[in-house]
Amino acid sequence: MTHTIFSTDSYAREMDATVVRTDVEDNRVLLDRTVFYPGGGGQPHDLGVLSIGDDRLQVVRVTSDRDGVWHWLEDGLPGDGTAVAGSLDWERRYSLMRTHTALHALCGVVWRRFQSPVTGGNMQPGEGRLDFDIPNWTVEDLPVVQQELNDELARRRAVEVSFLPRDAADEDPSLIRTKVNLLPKFLEEIRVIDIVGLDRQADGGTHVGHTGEVGPIVIPKAENKGRGFRRIRVRLDETSP
Repeated sequence: MTHTIFSTDSYAREMDATVVRTDVEDNRVLLDRTVFYPGGGGQPHDLGVLSIGDDRLQVVRVTSDRDGVWHWLEDGLPGDGTAVAGSLDWERRYSLMRTHTALHALCGVVWRRFQSPVTGGNMQPGEGRLDFDIPNWTVEDLPVVQQELNDELARRRAVEVSFLPRDAADEDPSLIRTKVNLLPKFLEEIRVIDIVGLDRQADGGTHVGHTGEVGPIVIPKAENKGRGFRRIRVRLDETSP
């Protein structure tokens, strides 16, 4: 298995690693350790570069399976045992970290107000959306939720990472904020993200260290998707000082 540095250190931008397997047909390599997030939970995979001496190979896709984390390369394919240096597209990753934390904070605010589970979600750098089952939503709720979310972010709540054995996690239904449990069956340890005092849930993605790093957000709209389902969109407000 690949040692996933991002699981415990979202701020790590670079790593030294060794190629443990190559897939010539798909032009991808499996590394023994990585800072590249492979995607999941609505967060896209990272982009960046693997370097071998002066050669720079663009990482254009990252995925994971039972064997570890695979890095898909645009050019070239290093052989097994090759030492490589990896570096992230950090500006993109950090924007995703801020966006992901904003969505978790939104989940906490909505849960506190409506006790509504998440039914879907997605994000790109700087913006994202969550779908909720909120039958009693009104147009007056949008500015209230936006203000509550910005208030919570401004409180600089700590964002903590911990790990639980699968059995212990399965005994705590509050860790699953989605309507359907999406945790893969093969996981023996569950990673938990805790925005202390606001939202605690199982999650594999990358986050900032405290909510103050997110900055202010804007909720441009909440869409009615039928049968009580609401799609709430969030955007980082980069125009604020």
